[in-house]
Amino acid sequence: MTPLRLTDIEAALRDSWGADTADPRSGEPWLPGNPERDQCGVTALVLNDLLGGELICAEVHVDGARTGYHWWNRLDSGFDIDLTGDQFLPGESLTEGVAVTRPPEIRFCREEYELLRTRVLHRLAERGNGVRSAPTHATS
Repeated sequence: MTPLRLTDIEAALRDSWGADTADPRSGEPWLPGNPERDQCGVTALVLNDLLGGELICAEVHVDGARTGYHWWNRLDSGFDIDLTGDQFLPGESLTEGVAVTRPPEIRFCREEYELLRTRVLHRLAERGNGVRSAPTHATS
């Protein structure tokens, strides 16, 4: 089995994003031309399942008003991984990110998270990365 590499995880995530894994609360349609749009929360959770570390959250602002949140990961080494950082449109800015405790139960976007997680694990297994399952932090 091939060891799990960040490039493999990133490829599996990018191949797995779709309209059905995007945050439905955004009110925007998902577009293949900006595939990482509205995928940050579920992507950060799946990456946290695979690599651990912390979840980082920042506010998204337009003209000084909060319009949403952006999520990414910080590994235990202190290295930040933001696989959805290219999603932002002109005029959108981020506040400084803060580490947040992962909720014991995923209430928002749970179906999207579980779908993305399943797809990613399947794609990694197909590539022979030795991932059969990863721990999940979601509870019923």
